[in-house]
Amino acid sequence: MNSLDFKYTALLLDILDNGVEKEDRTGTGTLSVFGRQIRHNLNDGFPLLTTKKMAIKSIMTELKWFLKGDTNIKYLVDNGCNIWNGDAYKAYKTKYGYDDIDCPLSMGEFITKIKTDDEFANENGELGPIYGKQWRDWNGNDQISNLINELKTNPDSRRLMVSAWNVGELEDMTLPPCHYGFQVYTRELSLEERIDWLRENSNTQSSDWLEEHLDMSDVPRKAISLSWNQRSVDTFLGLPFNIASYAMLLHLIAKEVNMVPEEIIGNLGDTHLYKNHIEQAKEQISREPKPFLSKLKLAQVDILNGEFIYEILHYHSHPTIKAPLSN
Repeated sequence: MNSLDFKYTALLLDILDNGVEKEDRTGTGTLSVFGRQIRHNLNDGFPLLTTKKMAIKSIMTELKWFLKGDTNIKYLVDNGCNIWNGDAYKAYKTKYGYDDIDCPLSMGEFITKIKTDDEFANENGELGPIYGKQWRDWNGNDQISNLINELKTNPDSRRLMVSAWNVGELEDMTLPPCHYGFQVYTRELSLEERIDWLRENSNTQSSDWLEEHLDMSDVPRKAISLSWNQRSVDTFLGLPFNIASYAMLLHLIAKEVNMVPEEIIGNLGDTHLYKNHIEQAKEQISREPKPFLSKLKLAQVDILNGEFIYEILHYHSHPTIKAPLSN
């Protein structure tokens, strides 16, 4: 059963039915509700919406960028991910005091120079100490490495957290983090769950052999879940991205510490639809979800260097629904 699309479209309907009109920093205007949650069990498949086609490569490229600790858009644009272009261009104009009329470069020309001129990119592609900086170098502390180490040595800790909300550096960020922190949680797998995992991941079928050789075969002992907190939620464009990104992050962490990825939970603060996304949201709501068959295949995971090879199997969706990104 495809429960993710139904949960997501229910959230869209909630905003349309109950949202209040609010102004925002972009000047676009929103319909907004507060304090919502969305959950997905990864045993049901990799969480890509089927009611519109998801930009999988961009999602994964941005996550790699975060994990590398990078904060310059050159890596993104060199790899075909353009979601931060508007923020970087806006920062460029602000830095030099340009308005839309006197700016010497259009956004397209600005991005071309980022791609082709390393000196220009170093000077003007930087977004400040945003996600990657905080994840990998919060005042010299590598939060991702620390998390991996704690999971290996103290997996029942209630301090398995990573934060991007560095109060002392918010003013230096092009955009303060929307999804500002996450926490992971582990639980012991039952014997039956471990046996099921080995059956699914090996060619062995003998129950007697399975029970005797679980540890020898390095079968995971724990399941791991992830809960992220988000202060500001662009529900049409951003949230589907966030769901898939944190699902992949949980898979990567689980692979690194030999655990089974289980549930992702998004805790959503100001959950809104931009007013220029309302018709697109209504179109998505009208679409019938497709069977939820998406499966993730991972290889060569090197989470601490922000590298992984992946394949999404059996993903089927309705066509893309285009909508403008508000910066």
